[in-house]
Amino acid sequence: METIKLTQYSKSAGCAAKLAPGVLSEVLGKLPKFPCEDLLVGTETSDDAAVYRVSEELAVIQTLDFFPPMVDDPYIFGQIAAANALSDIYAMGGEPKLALNIVAYPNCLGSEVLGEILAGGAAKVQEAGAVLAGGHSINDEEPKYGMSVMGFVNPKRVWTNAGAKPGDVLILTKPLGVGILNTAVKAEMASEEEKAAAVANMVCLNKTAKEVFAGYPVHACTDVTGFSLMGHGLEMAKGGEVTLAFDTGRLEILPGALEYASMGLVPEGTYRNKKYQKEEAVLDASVTEDMEDLLFDPQTSGGLLVSVEESCAEEILRGLREAGLATKAAVIGKVEEKKEKYLYAGRGIL
Repeated sequence: METIKLTQYSKSAGCAAKLAPGVLSEVLGKLPKFPCEDLLVGTETSDDAAVYRVSEELAVIQTLDFFPPMVDDPYIFGQIAAANALSDIYAMGGEPKLALNIVAYPNCLGSEVLGEILAGGAAKVQEAGAVLAGGHSINDEEPKYGMSVMGFVNPKRVWTNAGAKPGDVLILTKPLGVGILNTAVKAEMASEEEKAAAVANMVCLNKTAKEVFAGYPVHACTDVTGFSLMGHGLEMAKGGEVTLAFDTGRLEILPGALEYASMGLVPEGTYRNKKYQKEEAVLDASVTEDMEDLLFDPQTSGGLLVSVEESCAEEILRGLREAGLATKAAVIGKVEEKKEKYLYAGRGIL
């Protein structure tokens, strides 16, 4: 297969291309309401997926996600896009069952590249233990790929982003900095080791993390993607009417991310996230500009952000290590009674 730079066909940077939350909220607010007692999770709390109750023991989780390439290797792009879509099912406490491909693709790239993208996606569906059963494609000048995924969950055990309680601690299951590193890769400044670390982070399923957390009382959960740690934290804080306090000294960070941020290699999505989220946050004097960029950095296929009782935290972290979680998880903050702002970040709060 001829070597290509897949990202040269991309007009935007993966998850950073998401609509700004303010725009999306405005549009959704104008749509008709669909009252249904079996719709357990809809649009009200900005959750990761919809949940529909089928019976007292079974609910269906439905989600979809797709975006342009953020890496040049088509197989790896397929893996990342699939892992990102599957993550929404895990974030709701469910198990993926059925996936359908969503493809927008320029004919000029040829069938071999498309085959590699789809093969990468299929590999992640297999790893998740789900079934891939077709999909839909259109011709487009910009390649985009993702999936619609359906999963199962017990309706009494659905995780949402609306249940965080004061006194909880916050565990994040993947390091931050993917958006910044992808920007450095595009600028041809990242080392092979840094590039490999970013890819490993993005292709890692949240399956193992979900399976470990399922053994504990999870109060709230979301996955951290294009709206950044602060953006998805803001949704969780608003959902529970609490304040989330992040300890920047406890964050796991991908190698090189802070250095590249200090050099100005920051994706466009970071500035968009700041515009819509920073007004709800208090950043103390210890938060440097590069750390601020990291907090608002759009992630692609990021980790689970989970609110649990403090007494469970060390046991959960040990369980994640023993289960062979391929990424670094850490306690990165705590949940407090609602203050003036929904978010706080600073060093040494834990």
